[in-house]
Amino acid sequence: MEGDLRGRSAEARENKRRDAASSAAIVIIFLLVALTHLLALASHFGAADPLIWWQQWAYAADDGPGGNAVAPDQLLSPDLEDKNSAACLSRHEASRRWKPTQFPVPPYLVERLRRYEANHRRCGPRTALYREAVSRLRSAARNADHAAAGDRHHTCKYVVWIPTEGLGNRMLSLVSAFLYALLTDRVLLVHEPPEMQGLFCEPFPGTTWLLPPADFPHKLDAAAFSSHSKESYVNMLHNNIIRYGYGDDARAQVLPAYVYLHLETVFLLTESVKLRLQNHTFCDEDHRLINKFDWLVVKSDNYFAVALFTMPMYRRELDRMFPAKGAVFHQLGRYLLRPGNRAWGIVDRFFEGYLAGADERVGMHVRNKQIFPVPPEIMFEQILRCAREHHLLPQVLATSEPPTAEAKKKKKKAVAVLMLSLKPEYHDKLHAMYYTNATADGNVVVSVHQPSHDGEQQSDARAHNERALAEIYLLSFCETMVSTGWSTFGYVAQGLAGIPPWMLLPVNRSKMRADVACVRPPSVEPCMHPQPSLLTCQQGAGLRHLDDPVKRVPFLRHCEDVPLGLKLFD
Repeated sequence: MEGDLRGRSAEARENKRRDAASSAAIVIIFLLVALTHLLALASHFGAADPLIWWQQWAYAADDGPGGNAVAPDQLLSPDLEDKNSAACLSRHEASRRWKPTQFPVPPYLVERLRRYEANHRRCGPRTALYREAVSRLRSAARNADHAAAGDRHHTCKYVVWIPTEGLGNRMLSLVSAFLYALLTDRVLLVHEPPEMQGLFCEPFPGTTWLLPPADFPHKLDAAAFSSHSKESYVNMLHNNIIRYGYGDDARAQVLPAYVYLHLETVFLLTESVKLRLQNHTFCDEDHRLINKFDWLVVKSDNYFAVALFTMPMYRRELDRMFPAKGAVFHQLGRYLLRPGNRAWGIVDRFFEGYLAGADERVGMHVRNKQIFPVPPEIMFEQILRCAREHHLLPQVLATSEPPTAEAKKKKKKAVAVLMLSLKPEYHDKLHAMYYTNATADGNVVVSVHQPSHDGEQQSDARAHNERALAEIYLLSFCETMVSTGWSTFGYVAQGLAGIPPWMLLPVNRSKMRADVACVRPPSVEPCMHPQPSLLTCQQGAGLRHLDDPVKRVPFLRHCEDVPLGLKLFD
């Protein structure tokens, strides 16, 4: 009997083990099926590669030092989440270092970006339609107006962007050119000179945005195009080579091979510095004529995207893409301008080595403009005044005495200051101040870091541009930002970050002191320095004089640092 009981007990235990194993197997199978469905769902909604989706999910869960809780970037094309994620590390890693954005992604903007990407794949370099367009461009018969001929769906139209000036200017004008391409169903092609090779990742899936120089019948560099170029739209208009209404009748169906739009700032040094663009650059009637060309070349040193918002013909589409006018560069810049791996390597090493472990990151960018040079000691005093008035940095005591034993027991707050400047003076002075003196709080430890100080801007040097791009991104990862007015470098960083900076205002030249040290703009949008169109646009048979655009457009205002400049805001 006893043996019988033992046997039945052993059998019961074995059955119990089998039941437990069976239940565990069912649970594992259920989890695998659920995970498969979850990955398929993720792929359907934008993460084509499950591994990348899983990494994004892991990044979203990372809320430790150097990480932010983020969702996958809706702006980026799902088709870029490919198996070769190592080709552009910044595309997958930058979002977790930015603070969560305050600007929701408009669904219509996402729709327009996906539509653009499909058009770029259809018309981009190495496609049959592109080869056909290049053939027409180089043909002696010049460029037919296919839109007038009803051939719109079988041809492609292009905007060719030529870089000029420093990296900040280039990034602002490149985003502007892309917005123009979105509005006009053109394909953006980039001329990449040696100093920009590999600077940015390819932004469009399955194609390239780089224009092969041999495909264009004109030398492609900044010096080759100017306001005096015979291909300039304004010059062709003045010389009656083209005219308003051109191509609207059967007798005029042929246009010149391409048109050049010169959008560089003109400095007028009269009573004060006045910044202007040429006439006939942002009037509706001019753009109706420009849009008839298959090929448009653009050279610009400014954020001319703002001027597109002043044009009635584009207003409805822009309103749909950007319900929040203060997020235009923030959203397009993050989408378009991801650093290549060389520049991203600089970002990653410096961030992890000096900034990731800080409780707070304060970024400072100081640019002493050559047109308005200010002695470094005056600029440094303004930086300290701004920091003191707005409690951006802890105050220091006039002592270097060590803290008491009781103070040492308290947990310290680590503040990392990122100082960016072409010169070392500001870093050295701020570092010495916190190295020599104790903070008034006693519980805050401040470290000051400067990645580079090249001395002078070297826009024609690739290594300099890689460092500049890396430092723009490092600045955009800071929670608090101080930036010099007029600086396009600072504009780009604040736009990428989506954080309004404390802007150092220009010095009063008579006093050699800024009346107000710094202000915080209500918008993260960059400033467009020059006024568009020089006040004349044609309407009907006559001309009308445009008043201040700020008086007519509710979401425009003048810039805090450039009184005549224009910026978008909500």
